[in-house]
This record gives sequence, C-alpha cells and structure tokens, in this order.
Amino acid sequence: MQLPTRTLIAPLFAVLLSAIAPHRLHAEVVQLQPQLSSDPIQLQGTSGGVQKSDCGSISEQPSQTLEVGQQFPYLRLRVESAGEPTLLIEGPTGRFCILADSTVGEKPEMSGLWTVGTYQIYIGDLAGGQHSYTLSITQNPN
Repeated sequence: MQLPTRTLIAPLFAVLLSAIAPHRLHAEVVQLQPQLSSDPIQLQGTSGGVQKSDCGSISEQPSQTLEVGQQFPYLRLRVESAGEPTLLIEGPTGRFCILADSTVGEKPEMSGLWTVGTYQIYIGDLAGGQHSYTLSITQNPN
C-alpha cells in the first residue's frame, strides 16, 4: 500500500523547520529597570543571519528585544564574538549600526542615555559568518 505524498512530506517539513530555526522565531525579551538585578546582564546567541543589511548579515528577527521601563542616565551594550561582529539597535530614538574597531577592542558597543521604550537588537557579522556571541548590558561606566 502506498501512502499519499502529502502524508510523508508534512512530517518531514516540520522536522526540517524545527532543525533550521529552533530559537529564532521570537527574540528573547529582557525587561530593564534602573538598579539591574545583576550587573552586567549577559545574554548569549548566534550572530549573523541570511538578511544582508548596511550593518552586515543579520537574522530576520531581532537577536534580543530590550524593554526599557524607566530612563537610564547611563547604560552600555557590548558584543563579544569571533568574526567581525556588528551591533544594530532600532529603538525610539533611531537606528544605530555599530561596527567593531580598535578603539573598543574589536567589540562593538553603545553607551549613554537610554530612554523608555522597546529596542530591537540585532547581532550581525560583516563577513557573513555565524558565531556565538555574548551581549553584556551594564550600568557601570568603568
């Protein structure tokens, strides 16, 4: 007895889809309030992606989403990763692309005043690679 093609393809497609994008469907949402519960907060993921942008290759969905509930007079985000990492931030005050350079030890970072709102964070790679990354978030200026 021969099974209909549809019966064989649907389970195979579901298995392939879960293997390709197990944790890229939704960005992790991190709620930030002054006096962080731990400082620094460290988030991990994989840089790069299939979407080409002016900030390197990024994923179609944000790597992280930050919800800033109260204004931070000072907050710093820094990416540590192999390859050529980039940090793309889209938020209420605009869109910022930060590239690694020698002044920050080849680790892209953005610091300063952060206003209330939602920030979409993309960790990209200029060379199109994919590497493990750590995103550090701190209130400490040192």
